[in-house]
Amino acid sequence: MVEARQSRVRYLIITILFIVSCFSFADRSALSQAASVMPKGMNLNAARMGYLLFAFGWAYALGQLPSGGLLDRFGSKRVYGIAIIGWSICAFLTAFAGYLAASAAFTAIFVVRIFSGLFQSPVFPGNGRIVAAWFPTSERGRTSAIFNSAQYFALPIFAPIFGWLIHIAGWRSCFWFIGVLGCVLTVVWYSNIYGVKEHPRISPAEVETIERGGGLVNTDSATSAKKNTLTWATVKKLLSYRMLVGVYIGQFCITTLTWFFLTWFPLYLAQARHMSVLKVGFAAAVPGLCGGIGGILGGVISDKLLQRGHSLSFARKVPIMAGMGLAICIIACNYSSSQSLMLFFMSLSFFGKGIGALGWTVVSDTSPKGMVGMNGALFNLFGNLAGITTPLIIGPIVVRTHSYNGALVFIACIAFCVILSYGLIVGEIKRLDFSSPQAA
Repeated sequence: MVEARQSRVRYLIITILFIVSCFSFADRSALSQAASVMPKGMNLNAARMGYLLFAFGWAYALGQLPSGGLLDRFGSKRVYGIAIIGWSICAFLTAFAGYLAASAAFTAIFVVRIFSGLFQSPVFPGNGRIVAAWFPTSERGRTSAIFNSAQYFALPIFAPIFGWLIHIAGWRSCFWFIGVLGCVLTVVWYSNIYGVKEHPRISPAEVETIERGGGLVNTDSATSAKKNTLTWATVKKLLSYRMLVGVYIGQFCITTLTWFFLTWFPLYLAQARHMSVLKVGFAAAVPGLCGGIGGILGGVISDKLLQRGHSLSFARKVPIMAGMGLAICIIACNYSSSQSLMLFFMSLSFFGKGIGALGWTVVSDTSPKGMVGMNGALFNLFGNLAGITTPLIIGPIVVRTHSYNGALVFIACIAFCVILSYGLIVGEIKRLDFSSPQAA
């Protein structure tokens, strides 16, 4: 009797998560790239641009806990799919706002960015939840790194496209493009995303591989009981663990770096390095590509360390702390007079940040069963408070000093804080079991 061939549906799943995550980050960064050519009447200086970034970041952070509860209650496919539709509509509305008077356009875009932030809030809790369900522990490092690396690949993939579109058709074309792409991805999402055991193309052998390896295959099962995790008791319980608090603090710092790279880096190239819109698109692609490579490499290194017998704590912490050490190199850009040298140090910093961005892997490793969405949401809430603080800190630094040097020093200090958090606070990394008496 010929043994049934094992399917590989989980690799299709992570591919879709990567593509959708790239799309999400492209939407977040498009405004920064378009800002320099938007109407002068909008007066998009560093401070006013900071307000638009703040609008998205505040709403994105605010939406984390509700999105985590909704994901656990109604499932990843439904909640995540509605989110894609929602932020695609917001992209269309941003383009329409361009036809308003300049002052009205700024207000309209501010409001739309709030809704876009709310709609995008389920993306990464949903990613973490789907990876915890679809992948065994030994594969989570690289798979979480793949979807997390979208923040880096989004720049080299979309920045040249946006630069070209802006050059030939104006800034609104970026948002028309995002809206149309969102419609396509919505169809792809609903056609391919299911719970592990409900997927029409998965083999019993693959289900067994995932479940035997520690995958939470019943997470989105139609027959599993769905409980309401959106309670203050759940939040208080999660916050009572030092390990999780250390991971949350680390993610806040890592996300601060992410927000700089996604939103302020294109402005840094245009304003501090005096590059044209077209050059910014291609220049931003180089460090972004390095960050993406580092992101994949960090996950591979972590899984290899785990497979060679090292503890889960060692396998996750070493790439995180070493990567953040490299990220500190961003401060060398202040002393680089040539564009090439600046891009080298910025690329090195992106690369290190990519290696160290394994927080979502840790969430998949540590979340109590039935609370993956809520733990991921709380983790992402702490992380994306950086979406509020980063523009409010960097904007005034740039305005008052007329330089980005202080901003780069700030980013280097934040990278060092990640090392302190994982080195001094986190302790042993392990899955929490709230049903166990020892969990308290």
